[in-house]
Amino acid sequence: MSITATELKENLSKYLLLSATEDVYITKNGKVISKLCNPFRDRVEIAKSLFGSVPATMTLEEAKEERLGKI
Repeated sequence: MSITATELKENLSKYLLLSATEDVYITKNGKVISKLCNPFRDRVEIAKSLFGSVPATMTLEEAKEERLGKI
């Protein structure tokens, strides 16, 4: 999403909430001058991508051994 600096000033709380889920680009005189984003979103996406990567039938010990190449 792209907004003007004036729009950001007038509705800061709205865009702070919105930045939790998407990047907000702030423009001035038609040029992007800043980006408002959630610093933790990348970590959450990485964690979500890991769900299901180990079969439910595998034990924690088996997963560790496979990870370390002992199997």
